[in-house]
Amino acid sequence: MIHFRLLFLALTLIVVSCQRDKHTFAVITTGFGDITIKLYNTTPRHRDNFIKLVKEEFYDYTMFHRVVPDFVVQGGDPKSKNAHPLDLLGDGDPGYLLEPEIGAIHIRGAVGAARKDDTQNPERKSNGSQFYLVWGAGVDDATLDMWEQKKGIKYTPEQRQLYKEKGGLPYLDMDYTVFGEIVEGLDIVEKMEQVPRGRNDRPTDDIRMKIRLLEK
Repeated sequence: MIHFRLLFLALTLIVVSCQRDKHTFAVITTGFGDITIKLYNTTPRHRDNFIKLVKEEFYDYTMFHRVVPDFVVQGGDPKSKNAHPLDLLGDGDPGYLLEPEIGAIHIRGAVGAARKDDTQNPERKSNGSQFYLVWGAGVDDATLDMWEQKKGIKYTPEQRQLYKEKGGLPYLDMDYTVFGEIVEGLDIVEKMEQVPRGRNDRPTDDIRMKIRLLEK
């Protein structure tokens, strides 16, 4: 009987652990191809908000309105849905901001929440819908040492290795909420970040998106 109870307890713990570790995935479809992202359970406000907006089809036909080579590809402004070619984009939102959940770092492929700068937004609250996909540049130990000193943070050996292998944007760390990562389609981001751009880094040819949730 005791062995049975121990076995039952072990199986229960395994099931609970699997449930806790289950992640939500989403597919961003663009004219360049599909990008699959994993949403972090460590940022539940941003995760749940993103899921809600995707279910409402909020993002469908919005644009990636800001593309900066070796930096980010940004989208999710609701005003981009019906924007004219010369419209300035980037200040739209769903009517609310999100409390920050800052912690994860900006490795290449990270999915971050856009926000206004500290002068306008000292609490570092996230825009309710706009997000960016990190491309960034190469990173070495000297760069990480510099940002550790400037920001008063400490990278783990694992984080350092990831930055050196993949690249990214360490100077955004601890300032913006990263709420997910790309698991497939990083090459699509690379293609998008190389497109011709006009004023305010808006692509000269619109890059529209659709997003759906993916069960994994």
